[in-house]
Amino acid sequence: MIQLWRINESTFNFRVFNKKFVGLENQGEGSNMVAVSNAPNNTETFQIIRKNAGKGKNRNLIKIKASNGLFVQAQSETLVTADYEDSAGWEDDNPSVFKMKILSTATLRGEYQLTNGLGPERAPQVMQDHWNSFITEEDFKFMSKNGLNAVRIPVGWWIAYDPNPPKPFVGGSLAALDNAFKWAQNNGMKVIIDLHAIQGSQNDKDHSGTRDGFIEWDDSYLPETVAVIDFLAARYAKNPSLAAIQLMNEPWSPYINPETLKKYYKEGYDAVRKYTRNAYVLMSVRMNTRNTTEFLSFAGSKGFDRVVIGVHYYYIFYDMFKNMTVQQTIDYIHNHSAEDLASVTPSNGTLSYVGEWTGELHPALAKNATKQDYQRFVQAQIDVYGKATFGWAFWTYKTPKHHWSLKWMIKNNIIKLKA
Repeated sequence: MIQLWRINESTFNFRVFNKKFVGLENQGEGSNMVAVSNAPNNTETFQIIRKNAGKGKNRNLIKIKASNGLFVQAQSETLVTADYEDSAGWEDDNPSVFKMKILSTATLRGEYQLTNGLGPERAPQVMQDHWNSFITEEDFKFMSKNGLNAVRIPVGWWIAYDPNPPKPFVGGSLAALDNAFKWAQNNGMKVIIDLHAIQGSQNDKDHSGTRDGFIEWDDSYLPETVAVIDFLAARYAKNPSLAAIQLMNEPWSPYINPETLKKYYKEGYDAVRKYTRNAYVLMSVRMNTRNTTEFLSFAGSKGFDRVVIGVHYYYIFYDMFKNMTVQQTIDYIHNHSAEDLASVTPSNGTLSYVGEWTGELHPALAKNATKQDYQRFVQAQIDVYGKATFGWAFWTYKTPKHHWSLKWMIKNNIIKLKA
């Protein structure tokens, strides 16, 4: 499988499994294709020419033109060269014709991919239209009226460079965050800033800023990541609506080293404390690990104050739930999830926080679930997560996926919140 780095509509870099970029050997002097470069340049740049960009059985037939002006051909199963000259036809015996298969499960749809795909002409307006319409002050009024007292707002590392962030990102996200703080204050609410997308990416999800699905955050990215926290803390420390800053969303185990993460958490905490003693600092557990208490003693150590340990709970992604009934899933929440949350909720010091959860059941259960099933499922989670000493945050306020949308569930009487 090859990861594509898009430069424009038809020009790309190819990155393979070892994180190397495909290019021509001998810095472009040869014709053999090799994957030895850590960073792409001209010799690692290729043009993809499609036979038919529309629909049809041949829409995935392509030719690949290398930087030497010649076309790529497969000489054998182990040798690919860029030395084919006559590439006018698309016959089956043409060695420069390839079939491209896009893996839908690997398709990334993050802000990087969106703005890069739209290009510098369209991306600014599309993103600005989104920021102007997706969440408005009326939404804050609705949330406040329905018993919510805070919002958790995900941001990407490029917000620290707004209004002129690195390409392909476009300016505007910082102004949107400023609006959120203003609307929160107008409606008696607090704001948790969540550094969701980290430079280098702390997991392979598009919502965490990855460019191609590789996880690359490590010690080398510490200074840049701490600088983003410093920027956010400096900007909002005096704002009465600031409740907390979450240093990192969903670092992934085992790819993120826990010792590196502790070092970052300490430096990020210090960056926040330069500007405020009152804001809480949220430290997330590593996802995909059974040990949710791995940072508990660290967070409770001397020198930390107003620190929160964050966990996430989902019941939609794990196969163990597909063989359960709705009631068994609810029992699991009351027993296992409650026990797990209690383990990161010490009687003194560090606070606990359920940073993400949803009202969606596992697909095997959802197809036959009734409204009453969802009501009971959601209420069970509220009963348990309500015991977190810093509180909980639903996954999102508004989305087309109904049971992932807090607004929809409030309006449809799936969830009831206390004023």
